[in-house]
Amino acid sequence: MHYRTLGKTGLSVSTVGFGAAPLGGPYGPVSQSEATQAVRTALELGITFFDTSPWYQASEEVLGNALVGVPRESYVLCTKLGRYPVGPAQGTFDFSAARVRRSIDESLAKLKVETLNIALCHDIEFAPHRAQIVEETLPALREQVAAGKVRYIGVSGLPLEIYPWVLDQTDLDVILSYCHVSLNDDSLLDLLPYLEERGVGVIGASPLAMGLLSESGPQPWHPAPAALREKCLEALAWCKANGVSLPELALAWTLQHTGIATTLIGMSTEAMVRANVATAATVPDPVALATVLEILKPVHRLTWPSGVSGG
Repeated sequence: MHYRTLGKTGLSVSTVGFGAAPLGGPYGPVSQSEATQAVRTALELGITFFDTSPWYQASEEVLGNALVGVPRESYVLCTKLGRYPVGPAQGTFDFSAARVRRSIDESLAKLKVETLNIALCHDIEFAPHRAQIVEETLPALREQVAAGKVRYIGVSGLPLEIYPWVLDQTDLDVILSYCHVSLNDDSLLDLLPYLEERGVGVIGASPLAMGLLSESGPQPWHPAPAALREKCLEALAWCKANGVSLPELALAWTLQHTGIATTLIGMSTEAMVRANVATAATVPDPVALATVLEILKPVHRLTWPSGVSGG
């Protein structure tokens, strides 16, 4: 396992991060014993960064149970606030100061810890009034830092424009960006110099672009445009015909970018953990990589709208 420094936080984090969303059961039931084995195996193999959210159903509670008895200083814990699994399909968004305070206390209880290393405003492009993030949500989070409940704060979301929008108005410690450092879309790389200049630590997620680059291809619910879905399926077909694992190729490629401190990979079993850590130690095959990138070239950086105003 390799480690990188997460911006000005000074935290040393594993390049492979444990994405705990699957522990909440969105892809099928996960028993506590299975989750605990996955988490303990991750720790044994050197993974030190764990990410969760109230939005991920029971994930916080399951992860908290799995970490009971593990020395607190041996792992970095990140959770989120503002997006909750109630109401419409996309959830309910509440970035008010009162909800910030309640959310932090709820997360601390479920995770069974006294302090969160990182707390992020979750998917801020869905805030009904985006100015609220700067004017109310982040100040409320800083109060939680002052109270000793949180160490570092930041925001997450899909549209890349949200990051300079926030950072041009206030300071952040970290950001979490997903689906923008993958074989089909590397657009976050253009933003890295700006983030580095401000000392902002970068957490990446969804190196398989929410399943676009998985062995089974995109799920029916995936919001990607048809052209992008089709090209990813074409890349998958080439990989299968040539004995190449597209997800392994995609993950190995993403992890080589040193400006991303840690890359979150959703995991729920010991087998998944071992496979991802093994892949992290590999170098992408240059011929396969060049071929897949050529297939994806017509849809390079093609994304999809996200948020109340379409991102």
